[in-house]
Amino acid sequence: MLYQELQPVDTFKLKMASPFSDYDRQLLTLFYQPLIGPHAMSLFMSFWADAEREKETEFNHYYLMNLLTMPLGQVFEARISLEAIGLLRTYCKQEGDDRSFVYELLAPMDAKSFFDDPLLSTFLFSKIGEQAYRGLRNRFLNENLLDDNYKEVSRTFLDVYKPIRPGAIEQTDENSEIQGRNESTGIQFAYSDFDFNLLHAGLSEQMVPKSSLASVPKELIQKLAFLYSLTPIDMQKVVMMALDENLRLPESRVRKAAVDYYKTNISQTVPTIEKVFTKEIAVPSKEPKSREDKFIFYMENTAPREMLKDYTGNEPLPVDVELAERLVTVHGFPVGVVNVLLHYIIIRNDGKITKNYAERIASHWANKKIGTAKEAMEISRKEHDQYIKWQNEGSKKSPSRKPTRIEKVPEWFYQKDEENDQQPASDVDPSIDEERKRLLQERLNAISSGVK
Repeated sequence: MLYQELQPVDTFKLKMASPFSDYDRQLLTLFYQPLIGPHAMSLFMSFWADAEREKETEFNHYYLMNLLTMPLGQVFEARISLEAIGLLRTYCKQEGDDRSFVYELLAPMDAKSFFDDPLLSTFLFSKIGEQAYRGLRNRFLNENLLDDNYKEVSRTFLDVYKPIRPGAIEQTDENSEIQGRNESTGIQFAYSDFDFNLLHAGLSEQMVPKSSLASVPKELIQKLAFLYSLTPIDMQKVVMMALDENLRLPESRVRKAAVDYYKTNISQTVPTIEKVFTKEIAVPSKEPKSREDKFIFYMENTAPREMLKDYTGNEPLPVDVELAERLVTVHGFPVGVVNVLLHYIIIRNDGKITKNYAERIASHWANKKIGTAKEAMEISRKEHDQYIKWQNEGSKKSPSRKPTRIEKVPEWFYQKDEENDQQPASDVDPSIDEERKRLLQERLNAISSGVK
């Protein structure tokens, strides 16, 4: 399901809706970071840094996986978190098998708008607690330094400037657009389950004038109903509680009435907001239980660079990382297939990755249209003898020379028969076979310790 949404080879460009300031950085760090988490925050800050390049640059998502040391699933989850909170807009273009994105970075809401939004302010309250929440409010309060003894003496435009004889006005391209500071519109919200007709039906014109109810934004009513689990009948009571002496409905009174109604009739506990969309994407439909399933899940969800680092315990060589990146970005192999290929080769070749050998196997897999880690493991088992011949052809050793050491293969190479739980018959000496099993088990325990 994830690969239908995003692949490492997919490219993207960055666009900023408006220049960001240090004030925006404070808002992102203090207000948004507790809501979106460290992964989404890291993604946004990386986008911000790259978007400020003087020259527009095209990237691929494998670049993000390496930059953030995140598997593709976490990158996607971070992206949709930014979209949901109103910090990112995503545009996609599909041309044949090629897919490209444009990510538009949006400025955060200013402090007043953030605290006035019932969803965001309550979400923040539930994340950081009452004391920290009040501290943030006090920090961003606009202190009034003026008392009644101060009078404004500022000059107006006409006090300072006067018109001059008009000259010719240079014609400009009507299609051109001047970039300015775009104020944030907040989160995109459409709570279609709320029935406004039922709300209006229970309120008489004498008690609540239509003009008063129309002055309250529909989105505010939808957000309050969503956040506090209010039905249209509940919202009728909230509206009645919020009316002032002039039969008007100030937004501040509507918000306060919704809170009071919730505490009185529903719960004294602050409502919380739970992320649900990521469960459909990031969590596999069937949790991997067997050792091989866990290994496949690890291979499919780990960047090749991290896989190599986990296996060797050291930072991989640049030439090996470059080979992995080329297989992903240029040749379009899924990450899981590249991981199985590299894992097979480093074990077969005493921890070394031979470029020509890797590319020869990769070419074979491309012809066979290998698209998953499981398929890569199966073809490795099936074509193992052929791959040994290719390895010997690229070696200076004589083909007729009998090997003096135990042949090394990945721990997943021997696939157990589910019925009799036995490995296929072999002509190998039993003592050698037992030694091979021991080595394979040691390798399996080592790699399994890195699978989460």
